[in-house]
Amino acid sequence: MRVADLPLAPEYVDHFAAQGIEELYPPQAAAVEAGVCDGDNVVAAVPTASGKTFVAELALLTADGPGLYVCPLRALAREKYEEFDALPGVDAGISTGDYDSAASDLASNDIVVATSEKVDSAIRNGAEWVADLACVVVDEVHLLGAAGRGPTLEVTLATLRRQAPDVQIVALSATVDNPEDIADWLDADLVESTWRPVDLRVGVHADDTVRFDDGTDLRVPVDTADPETNADTEVTAELVRGAVEDGGQALAFVRSRREAEALADRLREERLSNAVVPDGATDDPAMAAAEVAEEVREAGATGTGERLAESAAWGVAFHHAGLSSDHRALVERAFRERRLAVICATPTLAAGVNVPARRVVVRDQQRYTGSGTEWLPVLEVHQMCGRAGRPHLDPYGEAVLVAGDDEGREDLWERYVTADAERVESKLRDRGALRTHTLALVATGFAGSQAEVLDAFAGTFYASRTPNPDLGGVVGDAIASLIDDGLLAPTDDGIEATPLGEQVSRQYVTPETGVRIVEGLRTVEAMDPDDVTELTALEIVCDTPDMVDTYLGNAERADIYQYARSNAAHLTTEMMEADDFEGWLESVKTARILREWVEGASVEELVDAYRIGPGDLESRIERAEWLLGAADALAEVVGVSMPAFSSTRARL
Repeated sequence: MRVADLPLAPEYVDHFAAQGIEELYPPQAAAVEAGVCDGDNVVAAVPTASGKTFVAELALLTADGPGLYVCPLRALAREKYEEFDALPGVDAGISTGDYDSAASDLASNDIVVATSEKVDSAIRNGAEWVADLACVVVDEVHLLGAAGRGPTLEVTLATLRRQAPDVQIVALSATVDNPEDIADWLDADLVESTWRPVDLRVGVHADDTVRFDDGTDLRVPVDTADPETNADTEVTAELVRGAVEDGGQALAFVRSRREAEALADRLREERLSNAVVPDGATDDPAMAAAEVAEEVREAGATGTGERLAESAAWGVAFHHAGLSSDHRALVERAFRERRLAVICATPTLAAGVNVPARRVVVRDQQRYTGSGTEWLPVLEVHQMCGRAGRPHLDPYGEAVLVAGDDEGREDLWERYVTADAERVESKLRDRGALRTHTLALVATGFAGSQAEVLDAFAGTFYASRTPNPDLGGVVGDAIASLIDDGLLAPTDDGIEATPLGEQVSRQYVTPETGVRIVEGLRTVEAMDPDDVTELTALEIVCDTPDMVDTYLGNAERADIYQYARSNAAHLTTEMMEADDFEGWLESVKTARILREWVEGASVEELVDAYRIGPGDLESRIERAEWLLGAADALAEVVGVSMPAFSSTRARL
């Protein structure tokens, strides 16, 4: 099937032809046959790099009205926005922040790119443009099964369908075990395929040999006699070096930030900057890598940034959440431009961002979760492996899992190579999720009784897959607890949101966060006004579920404890009254970091003093700005004067 034969305007056909897209891949053709260009609902469950974005573009460009593209990550949202905005005559918009607005400025855009959280927030704040949507594309729809994010995506999709019953839904997914369940829920035709534009073979390395699933073997002998060396790291280095010397690029996945940086240090010894031919203006690979290193330094002169620059100069980069967003974006772009040979990354890189490579090496298949070490989900490993093989550049893709011995090889083979990805299961029954979305339904006027809340939830993925969903009991419990918290109130014929509940929903904070902020405000009322400072404001918002935890190491626990004691007059929680003392100490550490930031401490000073990454600081500043704004709005509702919220936010 040819692009020129599709119901696209000539300027779009020419645009895609200029990108080398003239013939449809088989999954894309199947999506057209399923009605993606005719306004029909379609679920496409196909491998990475098999052309899902083009399926999205077909739906959005042939829709009879504005479109919405929903994706899980901000980095992915920015990437897709740039792609859509480059379409001739298309006015694209993007919205990933400002949770307390309806994003009314997006109403004039042809295509809006947003995270599911932003769409949910816009609906709560009365976004009228949602009802005018003709097409909604949902990327990574398998995240319905993710704790935390899944229920938001599920309820948002159900609400969109209620508000715009005729809207076309196109859902894009990795290969999962039950895509037919998602298709049934969305009343959609299912396009399921294992086809890829570049052949992929997956194997496991053990005892100097990679055994692939196509029946072939690859000898990769490694000398691990030196007790000072890590055998798995040396195997990974050899696999990476072989791929790069063969003219490709490599991704290496490890369990932690520290391991990603350590592996990058090890790979610098291979001097890979001379082995990759860049797509940029220079044909000198070493010069291209040196340019990347300079760009890294210009993007932020932190210790982490300097280590990244030193690695990049040799064609190697590391990538993890501790990097600033600018550094992460720079690494991704330089790798796509072939100015870097290797990225050593934590598994988060596999989640959607476009960074294909000739060979993917998954050195670590387990990670520490805070309570112990757990195996990575099959879907996550499959997404890593799916990054192997760059269309039009690589003749093939290879993914290799590193095992210690033949016994480990057999375990990994059964666990990941031949295993199907997990089923997508709803997490809507989670108590916190039910409280959040029940409050939102009532506060926005979608429901005024328990029966109407249940009716709204009847359109969810959970209800569609559960023969007897029986949410009545848990929804009843959620409503009762929200009444106890002062967020809902009973009426003669049902329930309504209190002014506080309306504001909590509008500010897009969880009910638990709203309650904690109000508790802090009640304590402030009894404090000496001179003791209410920026630290007070920061402690209140940092001690909420919506603030990201900051790790508290054993070596710094005594210091943070002493800091809390010496500043007790400015804090709203007494040390001996904290329900979760360790969690509260972590919140005090975060508040201390942010206080020093507003007082003029540099990124470098804070990173060095508190063992956090620039990206950690960046995310906490952003969340603090949001939560301080929400707290300021809640203070007005409960009638407590707390100017420190707005003044601290302004200084952040």
